[in-house]
Amino acid sequence: MMTDVFIGLGSNLKDPAAQLARAVSALANLPETVLVAQSPFYASRPVGPQDQPDFVNGAVWLRTSLLPHQLLDELQNVEQQHGRERLRHWGPRTLDLDILIFGDQMLDDERLTVPHRELRNRDFALQPLLDLKAGLTLPDGTPIAKLRRQCPDNGLRKLPPADYP
Repeated sequence: MMTDVFIGLGSNLKDPAAQLARAVSALANLPETVLVAQSPFYASRPVGPQDQPDFVNGAVWLRTSLLPHQLLDELQNVEQQHGRERLRHWGPRTLDLDILIFGDQMLDDERLTVPHRELRNRDFALQPLLDLKAGLTLPDGTPIAKLRRQCPDNGLRKLPPADYP
């Protein structure tokens, strides 16, 4: 059975828009997975320490028959292929891939929380989700559009397509 999954993408090192574009290609080639759509990319201030470059973020809509933890393993593998290092919490990174929504599932264990724990507070994740599917809701029925209206502003700026490959 295929499940609709929404993945958040972020980068602020080594040509972030190009990092995201390469990540989208990698996600399109995951086993048992189909890329449905890709959002535009957005720039925003970093969450956490401000002594780092602005982030570029986006999201993709996938359909997959992978289980949540299998998908998480695949995403972490893609991050590693992009040179991901976890040097400090909310610090700079070449690539960050987060499972934002996994069908109608709600999970919370030592490795994975779905829907993403901080989704409600991240305009750079909510807006790309709305770009992908305007009527999207959380598993509890909360509309993403409502969360976006209530979300703190993080200086979100839509990048023109010419700014990324």
